[in-house]
Amino acid sequence: MSIYHPPRIPASEITPRGIYLKRRDFLAAVAMSGLSILAPDQADAAPLSAKKSGYTVSEKPTPHDDVTAYNNFYEFGTSKSDPMSYSGDFKPRPWAIKVDGMVANPRTFDIDQIMQEYPAEERVYRMRCVEGWSMVIPWQGFPLSALLDKVEPLGSAKYVIFETVVRPEQMPGQNGLFQPLPWPYIEGLRLDEARNPLTILAVGLYGETLPNQNGAPIRLVVPWKYGFKGCKSIVRISLTDTQPKNTWNIVAPSEYGFFANVNPEVDHPRWSQATERRIGTGGFFSSDRRPTLMFNGYAEDVASLYAGMDLRKNF
Repeated sequence: MSIYHPPRIPASEITPRGIYLKRRDFLAAVAMSGLSILAPDQADAAPLSAKKSGYTVSEKPTPHDDVTAYNNFYEFGTSKSDPMSYSGDFKPRPWAIKVDGMVANPRTFDIDQIMQEYPAEERVYRMRCVEGWSMVIPWQGFPLSALLDKVEPLGSAKYVIFETVVRPEQMPGQNGLFQPLPWPYIEGLRLDEARNPLTILAVGLYGETLPNQNGAPIRLVVPWKYGFKGCKSIVRISLTDTQPKNTWNIVAPSEYGFFANVNPEVDHPRWSQATERRIGTGGFFSSDRRPTLMFNGYAEDVASLYAGMDLRKNF
């Protein structure tokens, strides 16, 4: 693993929380609700202690208020501002995750039990959306492999399936006549991808427990893949010997595959993936575009997983 130790950033250069709220998100929320103020950020976020790790990048982290206000989380709505605007009624406690399938020791974990049993560490990862934008996020979490070790996958297990909660009474995007996706949201990894040291279950960001709009209380983070692989608000993890159909592959199989590895040489059918727009830099109308990195910059750590595969076909 390539480890970078960035220079200490002076406090005077860090953007204060609360002053970087996006004007366009504010206007969108006002227009949709008729209110004069934006729905508050996740009020239940609490400080989360996490040890530092060697997993970081050279880029400056994306401002907190961009990370929490610019999201795809269709369970709350299809607009980028919807998750923050409409997730206030979501209850991330109590919470349990069932881990079953091809395992010797199936278990159901309480979220507080998980956070005690698996101490969080901070990992600063690049996040690249298939839509062509990117962020740098300081996550707090723990390796997925640690949880898998507890349930003892059988030798016949080859894939891991992740399932998001279904709560239409708390998630407006799951309620009503228009359903943007089939529920529950499903994602999957090969078992070797799930066991890779980079793959984590995140329980926090920016030193706080995960806000509702970012996948509270626990979500998947796989930094070399496009962001839609990061299943949020997970309630079930199952091991199987069959490659699962992930939600976006079911909805649009010609546009979204199973692997979804970041690859600047493989375009989305409707846009190029050669460059990306970094969120939170240069102001509201910035055209801060930069070259897309193979495997999102993590090739040294993950390229061996795909040895012998045609990288133009593993999207």
